[in-house]
This record gives sequence, C-alpha cells and structure tokens, in this order.
Amino acid sequence: MTEPYSWIDGEWISGNPPIIGPLTNAAWMATVVFDGARAFDGLAPDLDLHAERCIASAIALGLDPKVSAKEIQRLAIDGLSHFTSDTAVYIRPMFYGDEGWLIPTTTKFCLTLFELPMNPAEQGLSVCKTTRVRPTPLSAPTDAKAACLYPNAHRMLREAQSRGFDAAVVGDANGNVAELTTSNIFIVKNDVVSTPIANGTFLNGITRQRTIKLLLDAGFEVEERTVTFSELDTADELFSTGNANKIQPITRYEDRSLQPGPVTQKAQTLYRSYAEDHGKLASFC
Repeated sequence: MTEPYSWIDGEWISGNPPIIGPLTNAAWMATVVFDGARAFDGLAPDLDLHAERCIASAIALGLDPKVSAKEIQRLAIDGLSHFTSDTAVYIRPMFYGDEGWLIPTTTKFCLTLFELPMNPAEQGLSVCKTTRVRPTPLSAPTDAKAACLYPNAHRMLREAQSRGFDAAVVGDANGNVAELTTSNIFIVKNDVVSTPIANGTFLNGITRQRTIKLLLDAGFEVEERTVTFSELDTADELFSTGNANKIQPITRYEDRSLQPGPVTQKAQTLYRSYAEDHGKLASFC
C-alpha cells in the first residue's frame, strides 16, 4: 500500500500526522466537515463538485473556509503524483474549527489522499433494516457532510454487521426509506427507477445526482419520491450509489436474494462512460 499524503499548512506530509490537540475546537466540539472524491484509472469524476460541496458544508457548519474549490482541485491533482495511475485513491478535503471556545473563531484546512481499493462492479452488497433513523434538519446539521453525523452511522453499521450484513437501510423520522448507512439507495420495479426524495434528512449524494441524470438522459423513467420499506420486499432490483464504490448492486436484503439486474448494470456502464468522457485528470489542470 502506498503511504497516505496530506496537504497541511503549505506542504505535503506522508503518513498520519497529528493535526489537532486537546484545545482544538474540533476535538471536542465536533466542528469538522469533509468530502470524498475518487481517483482511479487516471479519472476523477466530479472532483469539482466534491470540492464545492466541501466548502458549502463548511459554511453550513459555521466555519470560514479560506481555500477555494479550484485550489482544492489543484492540490488534489498535485497530490495524486505520489501514487501510480492504477491506484484507486480516496481524496478527502477537510475543514475544521481550530481556535475558539464553544464557537470556532478560526478554520483550518487539510487535504488527505490515501489508497482505498474499489469493489469489483459485480460484487454485491448485503443490507438489512436498522433500528436507528436519520435526524431531521432541525435536530442536526444534515445540510453538511459533517463528521458529527457519522457516529450514528457507525452504530447502524455495527448493528448490521452483527447480523452478518454489510450495511443497513436507514429510515427517516417518518418511517420511510432514507438511504443506506453511508450511501444512497435505488429500487427498480417494472423498469421504473425510484430513489428516496432528498427531504433534508440525508446527504443528496453527488454520485446519486449523477446517476439520476445519466439514467434520465438514457431514456429511463426515474422517480424521486417517498419510498416505503415494503417496496424493498418486492423490488426487481436494488442498488446503491456512493463515492467509495460508485454504483454497486444489492444482492441481499434481509432474507431476500437478488441478482445484479439489467438496469443496475446499465447504470454502471453509463457511469463508467461518463467518467471516461468527463473525469480525465487533465481536465482539472
């Protein structure tokens, strides 16, 4: 595995350098936002959107980001020179509160790149229900990709893994399907693709948005709407979208076994074509 590299205070540092102390606001007030982009096979699809969302998350959490989206992209491309072109790399920009008592008065930036293999396109994901739900916009900073939202996701994952599953299907406060623990969910029934409408309780993923557009442009009927848990019991196909593995078939839901279906496979093909056409690293230079 290649050493991870982080851009901190104007220089690249290898390994896992310490960046916060016990008096750093982020250490005890959880004032941390981050984002995740992917680089693989010389491609980095939607790197610009991930950089822009990281800045938007920082602003939503009351931080003061001083690094532009263009600069994040430039640094990411520079950092990828530490890796071979065939290495699957996770690109994670992060803003965090530095000084300040309860409210951060200064904001710092760190960009970390590390090797993270991607699952093969055909590898299925097993999921189950969880007893926990996503918070509402009035009870948590759901408009940001904030680190403080993830401990609950960790508890959901532990619950799912204790039952032998990879991840969990999470509900919203109304009892409808929201997403998976760390990715979005799609269902296919009679060739119609549906995904939970972005109601503010979960992250409206960049890969989710891209998949919707690609499927619509290809002539599929795609609905963003309320999805109930009972629909998962009868769906023809289930798949997830997220930055880590892009589009992945769900091949087990509770006691149901499913096969990667034609719509899922078409979505994967469309996404790969999009990445090859629009995600070349040279396009960000």
